Amino acid sequence: MKNLIIGSMDSNSGKTSLIIGLAKASGKSFGYIKPLGDRLVYRKKRVWDYDAALMTNIFKLEQEPENMTVGFEHLKLRFKYDEEGARNRVLEMAKDVGAGKDVLFVEGGKDIEYGISFYLSVLSLASYLNGKLVLIVGGEENYVVDNVIFIKKHVAFNDINFGGVIINKVRNVDDFKNIYVPLIQKTGINILGIIPYEEQLTFFSMEYLAQYLLARVIAGEQWIKCRVSNVFVGAASVESVYSDASFHKERKLMVTSGDRSDMLLASFEDKCTAAVVLTNNILPPQNILAKA
Repeated sequence: MKNLIIGSMDSNSGKTSLIIGLAKASGKSFGYIKPLGDRLVYRKKRVWDYDAALMTNIFKLEQEPENMTVGFEHLKLRFKYDEEGARNRVLEMAKDVGAGKDVLFVEGGKDIEYGISFYLSVLSLASYLNGKLVLIVGGEENYVVDNVIFIKKHVAFNDINFGGVIINKVRNVDDFKNIYVPLIQKTGINILGIIPYEEQLTFFSMEYLAQYLLARVIAGEQWIKCRVSNVFVGAASVESVYSDASFHKERKLMVTSGDRSDMLLASFEDKCTAAVVLTNNILPPQNILAKA
């Protein structure tokens, strides 16, 4: 079994999406763990990481998502494990989940330093598992180059098998290859791949948002998988809102107080509204709920 550890320099870099793509493209049997959770979901008195649940649902994995993560809270983990304890727990989890598999994908925390104070950073995971570490770098082109040079100058890999970087969310691949790739190649760090920016991958579903906010769905549950591409906060008057171009953007999520019946009715009438989040723990009147 090969261990492939995926980390990133920043949060929301695309680690989980990359692992999904690699798993689908390889066609090999695989296991997945995310020892340090950073996207907590609480449902039916069970706690798991959203990314672990996503992998489980997409690939119908045998393991329960809560068994793919050691924990979430810094304070609790800092006092629960010393370095040897953290290492043994990760090795035990990897052995259990990766048994009989060709590849074990190990996803790090939200960025490269996350979890370092209690021995569960992505560098620690790569050291424990003796696998190949791949770091994802993404964003604006100059920022990518800064990140790669920072890795070269300031990240000590020591006993870690560092495979290289994957550059994600590149808006113009040809320009990046011509202008920035030569600068990165001078550092001696391998570029394992360049992935173009896909706006659709930045959209989130209302199902994810409801889970993240621990929200109660009071209407329209049949459209819970609807995706949102724009967010509008309804705090002004309805007249001001109607004249705001942002209010008329497609697949809009409206965020407003539950007692703003005027704003809710305006949202329902606008065909671009995908969903509404009610704040202040206020339920609207029954006639508004019926309209929803």
